[in-house]
Amino acid sequence: MNSKREFPVIKGVGYALAHVPGLVEHGSKPQREIAKNPEVFSSIQSRLRNYEAALAYPPNRAYIGCLRPEALWDLERPWWKHTEPAARFGKFGDFMPQAEFYGLMRFADEFNLVALESAFLASVREQLSRHPLFNDSDLNRLGAGTTVEAITERIEKEAACPLRHEGKVVGCITRGHDEDPVLTAGILLENLACKATGILALRSMFRTCAQDIKAADVEYVINTGEEASGDRYQRGAGNLAKAMAELSGCENSTGGDLKAYCCSPIHSIVIAASLVLSGTFKNVVVVGGGSLAKLGMKFRGHLNHDMPILEDTLASFAIHIGPDDGRNPRIRLDGIGRQTVKDGGSAQGIAEAVVSRPLEQLGLKIPDIDRYSVELHNPEVTEPAGSGNVPRSNYRTIASLAVMKKEWTRERIADFERIHGLPGFSPTQGHVPSAVPYIGHARDAMLRGEMQRAMFIGKGSLFLGKMSNLSDGMSFVLEKQ
Repeated sequence: MNSKREFPVIKGVGYALAHVPGLVEHGSKPQREIAKNPEVFSSIQSRLRNYEAALAYPPNRAYIGCLRPEALWDLERPWWKHTEPAARFGKFGDFMPQAEFYGLMRFADEFNLVALESAFLASVREQLSRHPLFNDSDLNRLGAGTTVEAITERIEKEAACPLRHEGKVVGCITRGHDEDPVLTAGILLENLACKATGILALRSMFRTCAQDIKAADVEYVINTGEEASGDRYQRGAGNLAKAMAELSGCENSTGGDLKAYCCSPIHSIVIAASLVLSGTFKNVVVVGGGSLAKLGMKFRGHLNHDMPILEDTLASFAIHIGPDDGRNPRIRLDGIGRQTVKDGGSAQGIAEAVVSRPLEQLGLKIPDIDRYSVELHNPEVTEPAGSGNVPRSNYRTIASLAVMKKEWTRERIADFERIHGLPGFSPTQGHVPSAVPYIGHARDAMLRGEMQRAMFIGKGSLFLGKMSNLSDGMSFVLEKQ
């Protein structure tokens, strides 16, 4: 194991959340269900959380760095019943309330797609004036508001998507073209939400890691989001990465979007690290915007179990990768796990490709990794919908592989999760839960000398696009200096 070789390091992270109960109706599943039965709209509205409840929710607190994820194991479930007052700003970033997020979307809007009612906009402007991430120049981009009547007319005549806040329509987003099916209001809302949350994560990173990175130092930005920005001639060709960079102070950067389903964050980090190692770029940032389509995805399970709709939050992240500085944890590019075409799609085959093979390259055994970060879906969201505990299933697979390799005992398979795994704490935002929510916590633990290694494993379902039956997997090891 060549431990003295220089490798790119993770120099900074930003994680952000936006509480958007008013957008749950625009999630893919709720939207389809409401179209079939309008009464579903009232059912959803009756189970939406207020900001204080979402802010106090322990998995959300872990996501922005107010709580270590491991602490969730010792918190009594259901977690949503924990209502202790909580801080808005965590170590890694901001948990933005809905009114401000509507203002952020207006700020990110270059084509006057978003209209906000005048009194509401004035309130939002005043709130954002106190936000540490925004200045007077940013506030000037919010422009002027409009009337409720004008908003109602646009919703009725232009097929605009309503923006609701506390039960009232306070704005809307309109389509970008009368005939282009890729520029409908719904698709533009998805793309703008991704752009806005990406900006929030980037700005959070520049604030929390100001000693290590300035926005002007970034040379390349990679967006891992699942949204397809474009038009009817090039449906997924749009560059949200550069659009995010533009409004985040990254004036010396370019960038592009990388699509690999839920595995995209791991692909992006490996590629970013390779760009840094090659000397092509010195500072690269991987950013993932929130996935509006996933809002309320499992709302039926939550309604059936008499609980609030927990998928009411857009999550985003930003990760700065730079040259070895002798301090920050290193990405071991000499031990990248990858699920090749010939590996097939069985759980064991994937585990061998992304766990055992790269560890063998590094001269390590499965128990030599302190923490495995897998698909960190919050089980309190997935279990009521019948999807089970996704992280736990992954850890049992890794433990079983360790048993086959005689590196773990069969009697201790159930213990592997606590010893080498993590509780799920990420919002179910498609690509976002795919291992990366733990990078900030792992980096901190390594800088404190409390952890030596963590492995980050992403997986993707390529068959969803009806172009291949293949699945995808990729992993990397992060190692303390």
